[in-house]
Amino acid sequence: MAGSSHLLIHPIRDVTVVNFRTSSILDALQVQQIGEALYDLVDTRALTKIVVDFSEVKFLSSSALGVLITLHKKAAAIKGRVVLCGLRPELRRVFEISRLDKLLELHETEEQALATFGISTLG
Repeated sequence: MAGSSHLLIHPIRDVTVVNFRTSSILDALQVQQIGEALYDLVDTRALTKIVVDFSEVKFLSSSALGVLITLHKKAAAIKGRVVLCGLRPELRRVFEISRLDKLLELHETEEQALATFGISTLG
């Protein structure tokens, strides 16, 4: 799958969890590959419950923000939801400054994000 070298995609029950394998999402080609892989989840596989975990990410380009906005719109078009989690304080601030925290659903941890879909990772 395109972008699979940058992403680890795995299911937890009926939720698809996406983890980044890189701490820096800045390169245009890399952003494009990540976008294609994320869009595939919605466009081709019609997945409606997606958690994108940014725990490993330290740097994010503005074009990557555009990918997230497009992913959100694509998911909403099929009555799906994309939840982001694990944003470091400095990245979360970028989302707040750009007001994307009003558009995108943000949670501190993957556990909290999964809980919004009714999944508990405890016992």
